[in-house]
Parts: sequence; C-alpha cells; structure tokens
Amino acid sequence: MKKLLFSAALLLAISVTFTSCREEAEKTGDAIENAAEATGDAVEATGDAIESAGEAVGDAANDAVDAAGDVATDAVDAAGNAVDAVKEGAKDAANTVEDGAKKAVDATKETAKDAANALKKEADKL
Repeated sequence: MKKLLFSAALLLAISVTFTSCREEAEKTGDAIENAAEATGDAVEATGDAIESAGEAVGDAANDAVDAAGDVATDAVDAAGNAVDAVKEGAKDAANTVEDGAKKAVDATKETAKDAANALKKEADKL
C-alpha cells in the first residue's frame, strides 16, 4: 500500500508539473504575442510620425520658397521703380538743360541785336 500511495503521489506531482509548465508556456506565448503586437504598433506610430515630419518639412520648404519668391518679386519691383525714377530724373534734367540752352540762345540773340543796334547808332553818328 505504501508503494501504491507513493506511486500515486509521484504521478500527481508529475502531472501537476507538466500542467503548470504547459500553462507557463502558454503565458510565455501570450506575452510574446503581446510584445509583437506592441512592437508592430510602435513601428506604425513611428512611420506615422516620420510621415508627419516629412510633410511638415515639405510645407516649411514650400513656405520658404514662396517667401523667397515674394522677396525677389519685391526686389525686382523696387529696381524697376528706381529705374523709372532715374529715367524721370534724366528726362527732367534734359528738359531743364534744353530750356536753359534756349534761354541762353535767346539772350545771345538779344545781346547781338542790341550790339548791332548800338553799332548802327555809332555808325550813323559818324
């Protein structure tokens, strides 16, 4: 009877050991699956973050290009305005010189007439 009781206890101990190991193996398998799912979620979140960062960089680059284009356009407009101002200034200077030259010619003609008249008067006196 002692052997029978001892054999039953041994069988019970072995069956409990195998059953508990099987449960531990299942728990380990579940833990591995959960870790794999968490890793997949983390990879997906990282991909989304990279995509968002790429879009943000692209938007920033587009904004910078637009701003540079605006600055260039403004610079071209300013240069055009400066050229127009120089043209106007040159035109005004040319008109002023022309008017001065006409006045000088008219004054010279008047002076020449006056001199001619004075010469005639002096000649008539002789």
